[in-house]
Amino acid sequence: MLLCMRTTIEISDTLFRKAKSRAAEEGVTLREIVERALRGHLEPAASRKPGYRLRWRTERGRLRPGVDLADRDVLFDLMEGR
Repeated sequence: MLLCMRTTIEISDTLFRKAKSRAAEEGVTLREIVERALRGHLEPAASRKPGYRLRWRTERGRLRPGVDLADRDVLFDLMEGR
């Protein structure tokens, strides 16, 4: 047996219209839209889809002749092409 809790919530008119419109587009009830949104918000972060993952890429390099990493003024001049 499926138990449901009946409740009243207050949401902004704009949000209500967007949710109602989405429900109509998808051919589902407003209740289904609200339940999906709540489930998505309440599920543990570990079970959510992973977001963007930055992958570091390293390159081999070497210092240009005459570069002193301890002298920032010279570094800035080199970077700016002076």
